[in-house]
Amino acid sequence: MSVTESPSDTPADDETPDQAAEEAPVEADASEEAVSEDDAKDAAAEPGPHDAFAAEVAAAVGATSWSAEHRNVKVKVPADKWLEALETLRDRGMTFFSFLSAIDWAKEVAVGDPVTDPDALEERIEVLCRVSTVTDNSAVTLSTDLPTDSPSLPTAVGIYGGAEWHERETFEMFGVDFAGHPRLVNLYLPDAFIGNPLRKSYPLLSREVKPWPGEVDVEDMPSTENTEAGDTAGDADDEGDAE
Repeated sequence: MSVTESPSDTPADDETPDQAAEEAPVEADASEEAVSEDDAKDAAAEPGPHDAFAAEVAAAVGATSWSAEHRNVKVKVPADKWLEALETLRDRGMTFFSFLSAIDWAKEVAVGDPVTDPDALEERIEVLCRVSTVTDNSAVTLSTDLPTDSPSLPTAVGIYGGAEWHERETFEMFGVDFAGHPRLVNLYLPDAFIGNPLRKSYPLLSREVKPWPGEVDVEDMPSTENTEAGDTAGDADDEGDAE
């Protein structure tokens, strides 16, 4: 069987060079694309208002580093400047206390995925506190690093009253001591509970006997068969409808 080309597959004899040029796809200039990509990178690298605000706050609190990624201003101070930095932020109008918590940057993990590059990780307990103003969107996450073996900070309750429960939770879950806290006892767990459950070295015994959800296939739903009666629930319903 012969294959006949359709008119659309064959170029027209009377097609002029000008028409062919008009119909040909226009290829983008590689140099123009490179320039536009460079311009986009330069625009992304330009400091924005959050960078300026972060640098200003960092200078005011004596921060060792700061960042403003995704419009989230974060400044880091030494542990001995913790209360002084919080007082400075409060006096600058950041009177709203949002939260205080911690992160365990540990190389060894008792349960879960191991650390990807433990040699590049600096072990520490990072304490974070977020405060903001009540008049605009200005907010700062204050951060400090503590040693993992004996993490301790002075309490911030005298500056932000709302820190009381947050410090109790951080003490309970991460083992961070807050010197001067009016009642530093467990918030959730029994007083006799031993260990800090959110430390990565803490063994989650329930996961030793039962895997994390999603790691194994989900079991089938229970059968509807009535094995004692020798029929199924559906048959029993049909019999009831027939009556």
